[in-house]
Amino acid sequence: MNFKFSDEQKLFLNMVSDIAKTDVASIATITDKESKFPTETIKKLAENGIMGIPFDKKYNGAGLDNLTYVAAVEELSKYCASTGVIMSAHTSLCAWPISEYGNEEQKDKYLKPLAAGEKIGAFGWTESEAGTKTTAIKNGDNYILNGKKVLITNSHEADIFVVFAKTDFETNALTAFIVEKGAKGFTVGEAEDKMGVRGSSTAELYFNDCVVSSKNILGNIGEGLKIAMSTLNGGRIGVAAQAVGIAQGALNEAMNYVRNRMQMGQPISHHQNIQFTIADLQTKIDAARLMTYRAAATKDLKEDYGYMASMAKLFASEVAMEVTTKAVQLFGGNGYSKKFPVERMMRDAKVTEIYEGTSEVQKVVIAGHLNIK
Repeated sequence: MNFKFSDEQKLFLNMVSDIAKTDVASIATITDKESKFPTETIKKLAENGIMGIPFDKKYNGAGLDNLTYVAAVEELSKYCASTGVIMSAHTSLCAWPISEYGNEEQKDKYLKPLAAGEKIGAFGWTESEAGTKTTAIKNGDNYILNGKKVLITNSHEADIFVVFAKTDFETNALTAFIVEKGAKGFTVGEAEDKMGVRGSSTAELYFNDCVVSSKNILGNIGEGLKIAMSTLNGGRIGVAAQAVGIAQGALNEAMNYVRNRMQMGQPISHHQNIQFTIADLQTKIDAARLMTYRAAATKDLKEDYGYMASMAKLFASEVAMEVTTKAVQLFGGNGYSKKFPVERMMRDAKVTEIYEGTSEVQKVVIAGHLNIK
């Protein structure tokens, strides 16, 4: 499988890297400290086509592929995981299912502003208990939604939500709906005070006799579970890319630190133990990156990639936790101080083992693919 980027891809990714090193890196600390959504930075990403990388140009996308997209997510996440998850959740979890399952009217109304970054997207799937309790009952030309979603990324800033609700009470079949911010009966709760990725809002969504037009059914009635699972498969590649970016960013910081930290008249990077630690960590990061690229490239080929996405997310997230933890250790006492970014990166890394399916869920998916019973 060839992961060599074309000249067009290289040009685009160099632009992403330039923005990441300047606009993204400069706001990472304050974004974390104040739990502040990076409005101006997201605007800069939108102006440069980064909020719609894998979508057709006729829908305001950049017209590139999923491999380019995950490389961009990684680059952003090296410097600010909050920015990486905002862009990734917006792209993978909201814009993508509309691109894949929406009709032309829906793509024109919703995908175009999402891909242009004029509006932010979110994905209303998770509930407080296993399964989906949120209901949607047909009422004339509308559906009435009642229920609650929890821990929803981009919840406060999102303008467009892809939401799942039970429409058949005999079969428990689900249907996907596009719900707009400000819809009657739809409210967003207070933002969670999180451990990491603090610049991305996470909150509950409340549907109290929420009125949604039948025109906003995404795909067909009863196809909600299929749409959700295929969307999560793609989202897991995005999470893997976030994890790779966080890990590489933390190791880059650690390498720079050990080259300049003097002990007994020489940099501590001269110690073989330090060199071996860094060599091991970089090897694991490269392996995680290759697994992530493989899943993205397979998705581009329109082949089965679900288990590859789970493998990439499982491995990359665990690598991110290992690398960031050891990066803090390489900094010594300074690693525990907020004067340096590695403690933030360690906090940011943890959620990659949790959201869009915990590591345990990924193992269930992988074992299922291997038909182990």
